[in-house]
Amino acid sequence: MDLDRMPLDWPGRESMRRIDCPPHQWCVLDKGAGPTVLLLHGAGGASHSWRNLVPLMVPHYRIVAPDLPGQGFTRAGQRRFSLDAMAEDMARLSAAEEWWPAVIIGHSAGAALALRLAEILPTPPRAVVGINAALGNFEGTAGWLFPLIAKILALNPFIPPIAARLFGVEDRVRKLIGATGSDLDEAGLRQYVTLIGDHVHVDGTLSMMAQWRLDKLQRHLPAIDVPTLLIAAAGDGTVPARISREAAGRMPFGRYVEIPRLGHLAHEEDAAAVAAILLPWIAERLHPPG
Repeated sequence: MDLDRMPLDWPGRESMRRIDCPPHQWCVLDKGAGPTVLLLHGAGGASHSWRNLVPLMVPHYRIVAPDLPGQGFTRAGQRRFSLDAMAEDMARLSAAEEWWPAVIIGHSAGAALALRLAEILPTPPRAVVGINAALGNFEGTAGWLFPLIAKILALNPFIPPIAARLFGVEDRVRKLIGATGSDLDEAGLRQYVTLIGDHVHVDGTLSMMAQWRLDKLQRHLPAIDVPTLLIAAAGDGTVPARISREAAGRMPFGRYVEIPRLGHLAHEEDAAAVAAILLPWIAERLHPPG
């Protein structure tokens, strides 16, 4: 999806810029001033997913929110969609732009990417936040079947256009979003219709799912010593809250907070509720008392 095809009312459009940093042509929202906070969306999303949280953060921070490779408006130069490859490419982009984020916030799969970045960045962040963090593999038969199906679909050039036509319509997008336990406003639904209706975005999402493996990151959790806050919504229909609870318990400086309502897209449904948890916690990490 080319940047010039971005809808005029796309969230943050006025603060978007194109960055050529091989192997990808990145689309990045860059807004505000202060300590840099890097926002990483989940699989199938884009930087638009932060539209309601950004206004609550820019009075205090510089917000940098890229579209991940192959998704949203970032053009993937190579099919590097695994966790390690994506983290390496994001670290290269951060170095080229001299971002050195003080905080990394990730939603769903973006939380796994945030934790991997915390391991490999030359200057680690001072805090990581995961919102409905996808830190567990699919269970049972789904553990091998779902990635296999995604791989088959991603390798078939005819599938993404068909999927985009079938699912990129409002009624089906509404059902997909509803299955996550979330209830978005009409503007939010239209934005997902735009994304899911684009076959390049669908291909990038399927390819990410096909290449995504978390076994190594799971083994490394006890060694990640960056203060990490994992926020989970009890109504999440995509990633059970216990995934975050268990992960936080395995990390030396992990903290778990559960929101008793909302779904997988909690930060889109009620950004104020999410901000009320993460903003004070971040401030304490960046500006400890005394």
